[in-house]
Amino acid sequence: MNRELLTLYGLKWNPFATELPLDSLMVSPAVDSFCLRIEHHLVRQGGFALITGEPGTGKSVALRLLAERLGRCDGVTVCAITHPSSRLSDFYREIGEMFGVDLMYNNRWASFKSLRERWLAHVDETRLRPVVLIDEAQELLPSVFTEIRLLASTDFDSRAILSVVLAGDNRLLEKLRQPDLRPIASRIRQRLVMTQAEAGDLAALLDHLVERAGNAALMTAGLKDTIVAHAAGNPRALAVMGDMLLAAAAENDREVLDEKLFMEVLGEPAKPRRTRR
Repeated sequence: MNRELLTLYGLKWNPFATELPLDSLMVSPAVDSFCLRIEHHLVRQGGFALITGEPGTGKSVALRLLAERLGRCDGVTVCAITHPSSRLSDFYREIGEMFGVDLMYNNRWASFKSLRERWLAHVDETRLRPVVLIDEAQELLPSVFTEIRLLASTDFDSRAILSVVLAGDNRLLEKLRQPDLRPIASRIRQRLVMTQAEAGDLAALLDHLVERAGNAALMTAGLKDTIVAHAAGNPRALAVMGDMLLAAAAENDREVLDEKLFMEVLGEPAKPRRTRR
C-alpha cells in the first residue's frame, strides 16, 4: 500500500501486512514465556525446541519475535535456515555461510569437524550455544535432520554445543514420530503449541494492530465483530480479510471500513432466483 493511501486513513503502515514492525506485534503470554525459556535455558543447555500448530496460528511470528529477542542478547549467535527443503549438500553450504566456515559437502568429515570446532570455541568463550532457527521445518529431509542431530552434540552425546528451534505445522509432529527421527524428538527440551485463538483474543489482536498502526477508528465495531467471527480462530485469516477490506476501501474512496464493505467484498454471493415456467 502506497504512502498516499496510508495517509488517507491516518496509518503509519498497513496493519495487516505480513512484515509488520517488530514493536507492533502482539506478544501473547505463551509466546513470551517460550522466548524467556529459550533465552535463559536453551541457549545455555543446548538441544532442541519446538513450535507447532495449524497454519496461520502464528508460528512464524513467534519465531521472528524469538530471533529479535535473541539478537539483543550478548554473546548469542543466531542464524536462520532459509531453505528447509534443501538437500544435505545445500544445507552444508547454507549453514557454512551463516557461521563463516568454508564447508564442502564432498569432504563432509572435514566440514563436520570445522563446524563443530567453531561452535565449541564459541561455547568455551561465551558459555552460550549458537542458535539455529528453522521455519517450515516439516520440509526438512530426514538426512538433514540426522546431520543436525549429529552436529549438535559431542563427547559421546553428553554435551550439547548447539541450540535448534524447529517451527512447523502438525506434519512436523508426524515426521518426528518416524523411527529414524525419534532421536530428535527425545532431545526436545522446550515446546510451544500454537492453538486456535479465542474470539476475545482475536478481537484484542485486531484492536492492537489498528491502534499501533495509528488509527484505532479504522473499522466500525460491527465490522470488527464480523471479521473476528469469520476468522474462526485463525490470526492469519483475520489479517488476510483486513488487508482485502483496506485495499477495497482505498480503491473505492471509502472513508470508513464497515459491515457494508465486508458484504460487498467478502459476503456470500446472492443466489439466483428460480424462474417460474
